[in-house]
Amino acid sequence: MDATRTAAAEPAVSVEAVDVVYGTGGASVRALRGLWLEVPRAQFVVVRGKSGSGKTSLLHVVAGLRRPSAGRVTVGGTALHALSEGESARFRRRHVGLVYQFFNLVPTLSVEHNVALPLLLDGGSIASARGRVEALLDRLGVGGHGARSTCELSGGQMQRVAIARALVAQPLLVLADEPTGNLDSDTGRAVLALFRELCDERGTTFVMMTHDAEAAAFADRVVVLRDGAIAEDGGARSRPAAASA
Repeated sequence: MDATRTAAAEPAVSVEAVDVVYGTGGASVRALRGLWLEVPRAQFVVVRGKSGSGKTSLLHVVAGLRRPSAGRVTVGGTALHALSEGESARFRRRHVGLVYQFFNLVPTLSVEHNVALPLLLDGGSIASARGRVEALLDRLGVGGHGARSTCELSGGQMQRVAIARALVAQPLLVLADEPTGNLDSDTGRAVLALFRELCDERGTTFVMMTHDAEAAAFADRVVVLRDGAIAEDGGARSRPAAASA
């Protein structure tokens, strides 16, 4: 089997016996406890759990924002623990999109520059990125807003811009941390439906950390965390009819 086919056969995410410990000695907190999780490519996974269950810690180790205290994490076959800090940041820009509850847009930059930011940080120019940025903004329903300040947008529009930024480098994986938390219910459902469509159309893998019970209707799989370990794993399943609405 050639290298290209081997890489394509690798799961999007593989988490093997991962511990995350904050602090030391008697003050230490074990946020993840020997956690195992494998996510195939082109799957939409919802990770649920109460506050303190380990969702954010899991997102951080899968994104390469934190090294696990024990175990290993690979994304698309790349072992994140083997990367330097600079290599990890470069890998994340090129292969992992991040979507946050509070959008994390740069208020001093235009919508266009916010979306293009991963490409600009990787040495690209706004001129070379413009076609891809405009196509994404059109696809996400915020076309024509490229020159505007993000401060002029609604919450739903800002989240769509944040999603465009996460997708602009055509990543293997998108990690979303409570992306509907600051949205009204209708806009939240629209974002979930958009994730579903992008997963189906582009083959992008989505892993979404959320308290939102409604998100399960759009996912292929629901994983429930409790006390830093997987308490339930629904496994892959057919998309419910509700998700296509």
